[in-house]
Amino acid sequence: MHFITCLVSLFFMLYSPCLLVSGSKDSICNDTPFPSFCKSILPSNDSFSIHDHGRFSINQSISSAKSLMSLVQGLLDRQDSVSENMIHALEDCTLLQSLNVDYLSKTLVSIRSTDALGSFEDEDNLLTLLSATLTNQQTCLDGLQSISSPSDPQSSTLQTPLFNGTMLFSVSLAIFRHGWVSATRQSRTLVERKLGRKTTSPGLVLYPGGNVVKVNQTVVVNPSGGGDFRTISDAVAAAPDNIDGSNGFFVIRAVAGTYNEYVNITSSKKYLMMIGDGINQTIITGNRSVADNFTTFDTATLIVAGQGFVGVNMTIRNTAGPSNNQAVAVRSNADTSTFYRCSFEAYQDTLYTHSLRQFYRECDIYGTIDFIFGNAAVVLQNCNIFPRLPLQGQFNAITAQGRTDLNQNTGTSIQNCSITPAENLGSTATYLGRPWKQYSRAVYLESFMDSLIDPAGWIAWSGDFALNTSYYAEFNNSGPGSNTSNRVTWESFHIINGTDAVNFTVSNFISGASWLPATGVPYNADL
Repeated sequence: MHFITCLVSLFFMLYSPCLLVSGSKDSICNDTPFPSFCKSILPSNDSFSIHDHGRFSINQSISSAKSLMSLVQGLLDRQDSVSENMIHALEDCTLLQSLNVDYLSKTLVSIRSTDALGSFEDEDNLLTLLSATLTNQQTCLDGLQSISSPSDPQSSTLQTPLFNGTMLFSVSLAIFRHGWVSATRQSRTLVERKLGRKTTSPGLVLYPGGNVVKVNQTVVVNPSGGGDFRTISDAVAAAPDNIDGSNGFFVIRAVAGTYNEYVNITSSKKYLMMIGDGINQTIITGNRSVADNFTTFDTATLIVAGQGFVGVNMTIRNTAGPSNNQAVAVRSNADTSTFYRCSFEAYQDTLYTHSLRQFYRECDIYGTIDFIFGNAAVVLQNCNIFPRLPLQGQFNAITAQGRTDLNQNTGTSIQNCSITPAENLGSTATYLGRPWKQYSRAVYLESFMDSLIDPAGWIAWSGDFALNTSYYAEFNNSGPGSNTSNRVTWESFHIINGTDAVNFTVSNFISGASWLPATGVPYNADL
């Protein structure tokens, strides 16, 4: 009965209250999504605790990621026999596996000599990293499957190690969650918002009455000349690598103008703050799409992978249009990344909240099919969501959340936002979301929904896929589209109360009260 109770809690709540300190290999593996696989890889050592097994599985996961990187690189070395779109997919896999090696190695260092972490924040950080390894694995697989059939040589070569790696990462995540995430994690009290520590000059204030943001260095980008750089990409390249956030942000001020460039803020460019002159004043624009042989992962006009990124007062567009299918404006796979008063404009797949922890405040998001998608732990707060006109015969789905594993701490939380039609939407059927992956999770809290929302609220992806394993919820919304009397009757849909809703707030869902004050961006910590 205790085991069943734990599983139910894992499904409905963000953090598990169950902590297994010891036990046999069989009992540990039975508490993972892949018991048989788990038993086949863990050592038969009766003296091993759950923590010993956890460290062993993460070690194995690192080896798996490195092996896959070598395998992918071998295929890339034979580019003369590989198609252009396959090359893009393989390059994505190389990047994603290198990130996995990094995330797994950081986790192993943190738990190598301890069976208990020092704080809830430490638990959150490692749970986030291990969740992201599964997301990266799935993105690699999705990219390969989107441009090839299982019979293609490259796809068939990678299929088995990808699936085995996914099971191994899942086992590692489950054991970590049961072995290191404390029993009191679920019942912690909300952290009230605290003002960030006042800093001495140099600094800046992003909004009246806000916190002083510590600044390390500032450069100016002006496409017409007169600044330090003419392109944003040149300014990003000039930023120092792997800076410590305690020393302040590297600030790029992009003056008003249209920047026709693809900006890639790599994982080494940490704590970078990019500030424009306002929505529709500073505009970054591109038009990459899957129709041009790019993977969805690579179509973004702005790519953000550097931890601690903050984007302010900008418009980011992908102008590929609805006929070119997936075409991303912004992709973020940067932990503790933040966007404030920005506009994201595209059609299908506008905002790719790929992985890790993210926050969006007072932003405008325009799109059609699945236009807020990905598998981050993300809160969108006080944002304006504008479904726009798709191709004839298509419908709009606002969210397509990509959670693939019951133990991932991911999901999309939309709080105090406004959903109204973009110009010329007409009578296009518009839904709150659909289940892209098996454990898709999305919630709408205290938001305004105009009459464009279909009375059913949510729509299936394909048949009954994930209708019983996803988690969709609504709490205290308003407006004509918020009427829940004719909502879907799926087992996965819930009308929740405040006790459940508070799990998806800034404090509880993304640990935002610990890192947002330093960004200077306003936020509400709870409901």
